Amino acid sequence: MAIAKAERLMNLALCLLGTRRPLTKRELRSSIEAYVEAFGPGQAVGFGPGQGVAGSDDSFNRMFERDKDDLRELGLVIETVEGIDGEVGYLARRDSNRLPPITLDAEEAAALGLAAKVWQQARLAGAASGALQKLRAAGMPLADGGGQDYDAGAPHSALEPRIPAHEAAFEPLMLACRDRRPVVFDYRKSTAAHPEQRQVEPWILECWRGHWYVAGWDRGRQAERVFRLSRITGKVRSRQGKFTAPVPDHVTVRETVESWAGETATGTARIRLRAEHGYPLRARALSRRDLGDGWDELEIPYGHGLDAWLVEFGPDVVVLEPAELRADVIDRLRAVAKG
Repeated sequence: MAIAKAERLMNLALCLLGTRRPLTKRELRSSIEAYVEAFGPGQAVGFGPGQGVAGSDDSFNRMFERDKDDLRELGLVIETVEGIDGEVGYLARRDSNRLPPITLDAEEAAALGLAAKVWQQARLAGAASGALQKLRAAGMPLADGGGQDYDAGAPHSALEPRIPAHEAAFEPLMLACRDRRPVVFDYRKSTAAHPEQRQVEPWILECWRGHWYVAGWDRGRQAERVFRLSRITGKVRSRQGKFTAPVPDHVTVRETVESWAGETATGTARIRLRAEHGYPLRARALSRRDLGDGWDELEIPYGHGLDAWLVEFGPDVVVLEPAELRADVIDRLRAVAKG
């Protein structure tokens, strides 16, 4: 739905919900800014001369009827009242449009709490916090800011999940995924010294091991791609127009990232890792041996894309074997150094 139409419907709904008596088309036309800007205050349909634009009455009438039907399709109960000074009036009574009490089980409440945590450092953090406060007031077992549950017996009280959204690209990409809008941004690959511009039709955002990724259609490469948000430099800029590629029913963001990180292992590799560094690598190690002098030797799963992941650890990692993995890592580091 276009932003202008959504704003117009919202204003119409607020007028109908906020009135204590039925409002006529004439009153609604002069009260809602979008109608005034499009058609002028006029006299509304069927109410005599005075219109500023010829034919604006008919145009307003058609738009108003469409807007009213759209609100009813969205669930708003609008009453029609006959005979108000010879005019038809409209209102939406609050008691007819009040939602039933919300009841959530422990799993549903935990899911809502986790969703709110995504916004803990984003622009909508205040709105998310307000929503959680209302749920807590209704007795929902949601964790507070310190990780303590209001319901100590809830099964999730021992864990406060957090999904940080530090990247500035998170919010504009989330909105672009929702609204199906193409975007443009500068992206720096792990093996490149300088960013390149990408034109992308974003499909979905997903968090994996503390990092956010966006999957979509790369127009320049005419292929599906996954981008790590922390490698996006500068602003994400929206573009006009529709998507040119169909959005698949299922997007395998996590599987793609796992393949980059060597999760789909076909063998093992031996690396030297600086002590107190590379905890993601340590978490996946099959074995570890203390070499002294501040270094450990690890055996880790080896699969496609492991070289790109190891490069991210810079001088804290030295590949021992296999030889092809060591050569790939060296080539990537040289490419960065040349840039």
